[in-house]
Amino acid sequence: MKTAYALLNDPFLNKGTAFTMEEREEYNLAGLLPPVVQTIEEQARQAYENVCRKTSDIEKRHYLMDIFGRNRTLFYYLFSQHIVEFMPIVYDPVVAEAIEQYSEFYVEPQNAAYLSIDHPEDIKKTLINAANGREINLIVVTDAEMILGIGDWGTNGVEISVGKLAVYTAAAGIDPNKVLPVVLDVGTNRQSLLNDPLYLGNRHERVRGDRYYEFVDRFVKTAEEMFPHLYLHFEDFGRSNAAVILNKYKDTYTVFNDDIEGTGIISLAGILGALKISGQKLREQIYMCFGAGTAGCGIANRVYQEMLDQGVPEDEARKKFYLVDKQGLLFDDMDDLTPEQKPFARKRSEFEKADDLRTLAAAVKAVHPTILVGTSTQGGAFTEEIVKEMASHAKRPIIFPLSNPTELAEAKATDLIAWTDGKALVATGIPSKSVEYNGVTYEIGQANNALIYPGLGLGAISVGAKRMTDGMISKAAHSLGGIIDVTKPGAAVLPPVSELTKFSETVAVAVATEAVKEGLNTVNADNPAENVKANKWYPVYKTI
Repeated sequence: MKTAYALLNDPFLNKGTAFTMEEREEYNLAGLLPPVVQTIEEQARQAYENVCRKTSDIEKRHYLMDIFGRNRTLFYYLFSQHIVEFMPIVYDPVVAEAIEQYSEFYVEPQNAAYLSIDHPEDIKKTLINAANGREINLIVVTDAEMILGIGDWGTNGVEISVGKLAVYTAAAGIDPNKVLPVVLDVGTNRQSLLNDPLYLGNRHERVRGDRYYEFVDRFVKTAEEMFPHLYLHFEDFGRSNAAVILNKYKDTYTVFNDDIEGTGIISLAGILGALKISGQKLREQIYMCFGAGTAGCGIANRVYQEMLDQGVPEDEARKKFYLVDKQGLLFDDMDDLTPEQKPFARKRSEFEKADDLRTLAAAVKAVHPTILVGTSTQGGAFTEEIVKEMASHAKRPIIFPLSNPTELAEAKATDLIAWTDGKALVATGIPSKSVEYNGVTYEIGQANNALIYPGLGLGAISVGAKRMTDGMISKAAHSLGGIIDVTKPGAAVLPPVSELTKFSETVAVAVATEAVKEGLNTVNADNPAENVKANKWYPVYKTI
């Protein structure tokens, strides 16, 4: 057993001033702490007051992550008390600023594993060192090529893995002692990093091709061999690699890509919530996405799969999807389509003037979509003209500007409500305040993946799921539907972040139950709900 400073320097065991006098005597802590013994409630109150004194969100995050590095239990107790306030600080959008400043402000590794493509032989040794004897059930791994709305940030992107795991624990109670953040440093194409003398990552351009995929494969297979009950979460991989990697491993291991699947799940959940409010059916909708990258195609595919699940024939379902990217409406004769775009590309023969459909405005006018989803990172792309055109053909247009941070959002919720005379059913990718319009308060749901992925992971881990299937993903999306109040005027299409811990458990139970139904559980799960409850970790100090 660790004693003295070794104990104080272990974030998983450290209690700080909450060590009792008996513990201080037993573990050689006598005289190493101030004499007053505090409760965790007192520690949290003191810490929150300090947070409130900070003058910027990034300063608040630095302070919170300092606590994280010293005392995990206190960090999560504090986080759970202020989850709505702290979610955007610990994760999106403030994590983007933390990533940009990572090398300059680096203090300690936060128990992360840094894997370099220049030294693939060190993968196993690094994972052993990072785990430090701990059982690891969850890894969030990134190669940081496509971070949020800020792009390629090399090894700085480890912060996205750390932040994502913090949300897993705060929202769903994943044991922080059983998680591991990992960054695959394969280089960076951001010249400012390569020129920065303080940059802590590999100073060469991104490695691509066979060498890259061999490195990823070596990591995946090593991690899966070392941690047999692993749930592996891929985060912020680039457009050219994300789907390739997911498709390679999804039928073999329990893997999940949040940008492809998570965004798809939460967007589908929002659409289902919107249809529940409007009383319309999914098969009646015409779907258009602006921004046909990893997230855009992932959402389209998830909504398409839902149509199939609801009994819509494949040919009929395909006809309801339109993807718009930088080159305009996507057609099947384009030579630069990704594998994920091709199934949704249209034939030019469908339109009299197909060559004119080079803008979102032209596509909306020609297609008359009833659902418009934005993942373009083009701020203000959903103009008044476009929105009013859409609303003229749709009784209750479903409009989701999902790009973040704020300056990259396709539209503001206030504008969407006003331009459609209150008809639009809106979800945003960033937190949005309620909108007052003509005497009605419109609650704006946030299509934040944090509403989904923590519960998804907890459900899979709780029953030792062998894989993550379409059925489990579909159940996750549907599970949120029962939480929204469709009778309330101006009701949100998604539940609020303030109820995150509640519906994370709801999602987890739905996922675990479906895994058992499909025969994918590796542990006894006669009552999946009980498995979920038994696997939840709570931020309370335990006897060492």
